[in-house]
This record gives sequence, structure tokens and C-alpha cells, in this order.
Amino acid sequence: MTIAITGGTGFVGQALIDRAREAGVVVHALARQPQPRRDGIEWVAGDLGDRQALAKLVDGVEAVIHVAGLTSAPHASQFEAPNVTGTLAVIEAMLAAGVQRLIFVSSLSAREPKLSAYGASKARAERLVKASGLDWTIVRPPAVYGPRDKDMFELFRAAKWGLVPTPKEGRSSLVHVDDLARLLMALVPGGEGISHLAFEPDDGKRGGWTHYELARTIGWAMGRRPKVIGLSKRMMEWGAKADGLLRGAKAKLTLDRVGYMNHPDWVVSLGARVPAALWRPRIETRGGLKATAAWYREKGWL
Repeated sequence: MTIAITGGTGFVGQALIDRAREAGVVVHALARQPQPRRDGIEWVAGDLGDRQALAKLVDGVEAVIHVAGLTSAPHASQFEAPNVTGTLAVIEAMLAAGVQRLIFVSSLSAREPKLSAYGASKARAERLVKASGLDWTIVRPPAVYGPRDKDMFELFRAAKWGLVPTPKEGRSSLVHVDDLARLLMALVPGGEGISHLAFEPDDGKRGGWTHYELARTIGWAMGRRPKVIGLSKRMMEWGAKADGLLRGAKAKLTLDRVGYMNHPDWVVSLGARVPAALWRPRIETRGGLKATAAWYREKGWL
């Protein structure tokens, strides 16, 4: 089997390529920058705005897993090109090549598109996928953690310092990146009960995690007992402005993220669970967080 992957150099994409190669699947992967040679992987130079690159990417493949997208940006308008126009370009390339199977990695934030420009862009991309005429499945991951992640890393680093700021209220689900990658590979064949559906995977913890509970668990994974401070939306907005001044375009806390981080319910829907016969999470979150902390230390991130 040969599949195409967008976003193959990113956090989720790298884990996905590892799983595909373990299964003996040949991968065409899109990349902006030159990548090291690796058996079974054909790197295609280009991005979602390069129609020739996309045509080469999907040539001869049996399915496409569309992971690439922008998750954070200083300005709301910046989400449109990669998340919406880019998804349309992938769909058009597939239709031109006669490739029917598409697994689209969306976001749980697409459930509440009014809360953030990011979530709104993912919701618009989902509408394009549903109208495409392809054999599609949408996956809406909650917060994804694991080795290589740069977003939740901020919480691990804060725990090391002994002080973890979080939204004051709310709950969210989690999923380990390797469990998510296994799910994406399991969806490749499609079929009854899988196609034309949207799934919301998680770690199996019913009711998700409170922000306090997650922060303390990350502290435990770091061998610390950090103080957890619940911040109001106004305080988080001040923090986002400060992060923007300090880190500019590299800021992790943006005003757009504050919009959806303060929503009280980012727990996956029971009605959107993945069929147990197809996939179940294997990585228990406490152990997964501890292993992730060890990876950060090993790589010198902490």
C-alpha cells in the first residue's frame, strides 16, 4: 500500500510516518524543506499552495491523510490559506488523480467555530471535505501530547518552574500522539461504519481532565508539586498580549487561543467515539505524560 501524508514533518505527521513504516506502508510525504533520506518514504518538495507538488504527492497512492495545517497565528486571517484553501487544494488534487480515500485531521475546536479563528477555519475545511464527493473520514483530536510536541511542552516547563497557569474553569480530553497515529492508519481502508463520519478520539478517561487535575499530573510526571493558578479570561488575554510582545510570531499563547481555551467543555462526545473493534487507546495518560517528560529531558528541552 502507498499513502500520501501532508504535514509529515510536524508533531503528528512524524509519529504517523513512523507507524506507517512499521506497517510496511510506502509513504509520499509533503515537505517544504529537504529531508533526510529514509527507506519507504518519498519526500515531495512543496507546500499546500503548490499544485504541481500536490499532484506528485497523490500520484499512485491509495489514500491521503491530510494532517497539515496552521494551529496558531498572530492574526486571524492567517488561518485561511493553510487550513481552508490548502484543504481545497488537496481535494482537487485527489479528484484529478482519481484518489478517493481521504482522512482529514481536523480539531475538536471545529465544534465551536465562533470561539476562535482557528476553530472556524477547521469547520470551513470540514465542510469542503464533506462536499467533496470523496470517501472521507474526519478525525477531531482533542489536546494531543507526546514526544516532539511544542505546545503542551509549555506546561511541562512551567511545572519545572513550580507554577502552572491554567484557565480557571473547564475540562478537556487528551490523546497521546502514538494512539492518534494508530487511529489514522486504522482508518485508511475505509468501509461501513467508518466512511462519511467524524470521530473524536481520546485516552479513554470519561469526562476528560479538569485543568487543575492535568496540571498536577504533569507536575507529578516532572517529579514536582507545582502551584496551579486558575486565570480568568481577562488575565489570559493580558498574558497573550505579553507573550506576543516577548515572542512575536512564535508566541504560544495568542488571543485566538484564549478564545477557545476558556470554553468549559473540550471533552470528546460519546456519540463520536471510534468503534472499539477498530481502535482503542493503548497509552495510559499518567504513564504517557511521564514518558513525555523523560523525552523532553533526554533531548535537552527541559
